[in-house]
Amino acid sequence: MASSDGLSSLGPDGASSAAHALSLPAEAYGNDERLEAMWAMKASNHADVYFNLISSVDPKFLKLTKMDDDIYSAFRDAFRDLDVQVLDPERLKSTQAKERWRPFCNRFEGLVEDFNYGTLLRLDCRQDYSQENTIFATRIQFFAVEIARNREGLNDAVFTSKASKS
Repeated sequence: MASSDGLSSLGPDGASSAAHALSLPAEAYGNDERLEAMWAMKASNHADVYFNLISSVDPKFLKLTKMDDDIYSAFRDAFRDLDVQVLDPERLKSTQAKERWRPFCNRFEGLVEDFNYGTLLRLDCRQDYSQENTIFATRIQFFAVEIARNREGLNDAVFTSKASKS
């Protein structure tokens, strides 16, 4: 999923401008295709970094935020029955699911930086990011699911797969 034309291809001034643009409120833009492309690039870069991380470090030992314990506890209290090994997009995106996720997500406003920013989340944790295996989610949803996957040993398959190929 790596891209040779990431933020580094913009140069220092372009990257600085992109960072500034991404920090402005959404109302400032409307439907600007360039902004959507920058968001997609940022989300893709985040996905690459995260997958490389769980491929090279035993996921059980990863700490994604300062609040991992609180996020995991609140997540499993609210979504005790959610299968995080293979996510059902309906359990994240349906109207009913959004109503269930909203209080969980808003609980972390002001506590987790950029808690509601868009990010990419793998549907099946045993596989890499791909068009078929990726869904757009909020950052706090990403943290909740990936912290659960790491603590419950579900990302071990990625780590052991990469380790055995080395």
